[in-house]
Amino acid sequence: MRDLELPPELTVEHCLELDAREEFPDALCDSLTDLGAERLYLPGVPAERLLAMIRDLAGRDFTVALAHCKTYLGSVATWVGGSPAQVAGLAAKVSGGAVVSLALTERDHGSDALAGDVTATPVPGGYRVDGEKWLINNATRADVVCVLARTGNKGDARGFSLFLVDKHSLPAGTYRCLPKVATHGVRGADISGIRFTGAVVPADAMIGEPGRGLEILLKGLQITRTLCGGMSLGMGEHALRTVLEFAENHRMYGRRLADLPLATRALADSYVDLLVAEAVTVVSTRSIHSLTGEQSLISAIVKYYVPTLIDRTIQRLAKVLGARALLMDGPFQKIWRDHAIVGVFDGNTWVNLSTLVNQFPALTRGYRDARVDQEGLAAATGLKQPLPPLDPGRLSLAARDGCSLVQSLAVSPDAPEELRDRADRLHRSMAEWRPRGREVPPELFGLARDYAQLYAAAACVRVWADNALDDVWLRACLARVFGRPDEATEHLLDLTRRGRPFSFLRGVTDHDT
Repeated sequence: MRDLELPPELTVEHCLELDAREEFPDALCDSLTDLGAERLYLPGVPAERLLAMIRDLAGRDFTVALAHCKTYLGSVATWVGGSPAQVAGLAAKVSGGAVVSLALTERDHGSDALAGDVTATPVPGGYRVDGEKWLINNATRADVVCVLARTGNKGDARGFSLFLVDKHSLPAGTYRCLPKVATHGVRGADISGIRFTGAVVPADAMIGEPGRGLEILLKGLQITRTLCGGMSLGMGEHALRTVLEFAENHRMYGRRLADLPLATRALADSYVDLLVAEAVTVVSTRSIHSLTGEQSLISAIVKYYVPTLIDRTIQRLAKVLGARALLMDGPFQKIWRDHAIVGVFDGNTWVNLSTLVNQFPALTRGYRDARVDQEGLAAATGLKQPLPPLDPGRLSLAARDGCSLVQSLAVSPDAPEELRDRADRLHRSMAEWRPRGREVPPELFGLARDYAQLYAAAACVRVWADNALDDVWLRACLARVFGRPDEATEHLLDLTRRGRPFSFLRGVTDHDT
């Protein structure tokens, strides 16, 4: 589903030059805005359309994708929890090309939002904001910053509120942008910070009600964490395309590198990993609309599973390239460096696995009782099915009825018996645990990883069954999910080498991805 043509100047060579100079891609971001990319960040736009753009951009250059798409991350809390006036006001700014940033993390607290020190104190006519946010994407170049600030007791989930701060309306001296931070990947991105000193914002700058900031933010992140799968997909495709081209043209021992058994296996496994990642990401993105109440769980799975899978894929492809993978002036090295950040922002691996662990009771009950939202699941996995508009009011901090996709394994005639047996054993193990506050025993992370793996397998089964994909596709995907060798993976790679795209979507839907 491509409804935005990318700027012709967005080339790999040009982006490599900018990266080498650690230069922000101003002109490229301006070109995207001129082409209307910002319209995809507005409320009411189907998530699939935004996913397609993120995937395309990341497939060309992740620095540009991160820099431009950040506006959606900065805006989503308003779309989820803002008043009609706030939504309309911010939508007008975004439509006009305003850059919006999310100021969440702080230097001393990392992912622990409850420890935040930035405060918003009531004053006549509004709130006084004080404190520093750090490692913020677009903190310096943003026009508007969505700030999580403490309005109550530190450590209290109801002690934080969100504020939409227009930097242009603040008096001089009440805020200061911090220097750009040197980073291993996305070297040209504006990763900086912002410090507020007596910055008074009007009362209507607060998004939603006092004390609901963390709740609204977490609901918004359910959408953006899911869309992060598109970033990994785009970079994974770029990496495979780069290595496959090299392997097709490079000769070793009198043969093409691509024809050597170890290289063939690595390329085939990498290609099918992308198909699995695509199935998980696309189904989960559609679930934003049709299984909205389950998105707290689904988004955590996607944000853990897909970046982790593509990290392994890129490392495998690096072995095919050999020493060339380490060349600083090559596209592969940039992809390798850039992708490392995807698993960190919007909630890192441990945050997302902890989210899964804390929902084990609901997941085991849901599986035991075979609770499945059949209509919502059919819309998520049937890629030609129409989707309802997103209703943000259906977002929930916990999936009370569990996960329809995984729970459908208990009743689906299409589920392989081996997969159903795996699901039974895993849920029995999960049922033995009871929540014990914020501390998660390390051994439970293994069960959470197994659950994400099961979700990926279930996504492949339902995509195969609901979209008439061939049996070889499913066999290859399930083999990759569970780490088994299978000749089906090499068969699919052969099709790709003859011109088949790195996607199963063409021919299944009417979208041009």
